[in-house]
Amino acid sequence: MSRYAKFEPETIRFLEELSANNNRPWFSENKSRYEEQVLDVALRFIQSMHDPLHEIAPHFVAQATRVGGSLMRVYRDTRFSKNKLPYKTNVGIQFRHEQAKDVHSPGYYVHVAPDEVFLGAGMWRPDSDSLRKIRERIVAKPAEWRRVIQDESFSRRFDIGGEVLKRPPRGFDKDHEFIDDIKRKSFIAVCNLDSNAPLGSGFQKTVESSFRAAEPLMRFLCKSVGVPF
Repeated sequence: MSRYAKFEPETIRFLEELSANNNRPWFSENKSRYEEQVLDVALRFIQSMHDPLHEIAPHFVAQATRVGGSLMRVYRDTRFSKNKLPYKTNVGIQFRHEQAKDVHSPGYYVHVAPDEVFLGAGMWRPDSDSLRKIRERIVAKPAEWRRVIQDESFSRRFDIGGEVLKRPPRGFDKDHEFIDDIKRKSFIAVCNLDSNAPLGSGFQKTVESSFRAAEPLMRFLCKSVGVPF
């Protein structure tokens, strides 16, 4: 049996049906399908990533549990959202740092949806103190940051994106060579994949090699916020 895991056509089919029937009665009727075709498949993938992730980044965790682990909840938090649909229509997996308290900490991410598949690495909307530390390290270590964004393996796979400030943050030189990066609200690198990628036998290999390629960014961010990489 191969150590490499992948997703199944039934997983994608269920997510497509959930998109068309995003309501509690339908989900309740099909919950056993969700558990078998989505939940169990995702947990097998997470478990299969446990040892490889430890080799790539030993302080990050692949936890294959139904609650409180690497698999993100299917239930949407609609309290402050205009979108009141109750369920997420994708599989979201976050491999967080062992010291992480929430999704805003350093982490690796796998996103699988019928029409969108991507991998992520970095920090999404970090708290103000962490964001300040990252910005200050870019200023203090410009050569180190340059090596991150110019790393061939990293830049070939990933693009750093997300929201940016309209103006430089207070206390930072507007003419700094990396002011466009200093203005970032998140430091997330995204690797977009073909929508059929999760169904292929090479999917986990792609995830592993991409996470390895993200090492320069992850190491920089971990150093910035004072946690081991």
